[in-house]
Amino acid sequence: MAVSESFQKALDLYKGLRSEFTKEKPDLTRCTQQLGDLKIALTGLSFLPTNRSHQSEQEFVLARDVLEIGAHLSIAKKDIPAFSRYMAQLKPYYLDYGNAQGISPYKQQLLGLNLLCLLSQNRVAEFHTELERLSIHDILNSVYIQHPICIEQYLMEGNYNKLFLAKGNVPAKNYSFFMDILLDTIRDEIADCMEASYTIISVDECKRMLYFESAASFRRYVLKRKWKQGPAGITFLPPKAPEEGAAQLASVELAEQMLGYARELEMII
Repeated sequence: MAVSESFQKALDLYKGLRSEFTKEKPDLTRCTQQLGDLKIALTGLSFLPTNRSHQSEQEFVLARDVLEIGAHLSIAKKDIPAFSRYMAQLKPYYLDYGNAQGISPYKQQLLGLNLLCLLSQNRVAEFHTELERLSIHDILNSVYIQHPICIEQYLMEGNYNKLFLAKGNVPAKNYSFFMDILLDTIRDEIADCMEASYTIISVDECKRMLYFESAASFRRYVLKRKWKQGPAGITFLPPKAPEEGAAQLASVELAEQMLGYARELEMII
């Protein structure tokens, strides 16, 4: 079958993008520009698979590969909203039409990254919704899918030690981006609990509880939290007392809400 001019143009742009992005140190600005030009070129083809019968196999694979590069590029640029958009576009290729045209080598890696992304944003309900869409084979046999499943289990158990150990055992390098976000959130939650529970704590104990291995990273975190570090240890600022007016207002609203429920119950009876 003869290759159309629009497809050949898109293919040439894709080769240029892939060549730049697979370098050891790719120029992300140039990759972003090339990706933008390529997506415009793809509008002349069947970009998204709405009706599989009208899309050639070559167009299908090209569009999928372009979106995969877009997803990887988004992580390299630390652009979570862009990554989510690319994953939303990739799901039809992976979950609806993927088996007809062969499985992409990046399918499980990107689906696993999407699960980890949801966990890093505390979107646990969406995590389980996405997990239910995957095949049993992928869930049981893919190391990329098993990793976020284990992370979610550790979160539910409150097993923070295993969570921090899991950072050094990621199935792909780009998983570290979302793991860092997740671990930073957990570290902040631990720090909040420490501030509420202690007035002073030794430096070594504070460092251990926050899972810091680097002294420099720990010092930066102490400065970020505005803690005072002295010979006796880390001193926490006293928690702010709630404003009296705000507490009173909350009590009034709660009382009104309870009276409203009582009136509704009387009407039902």
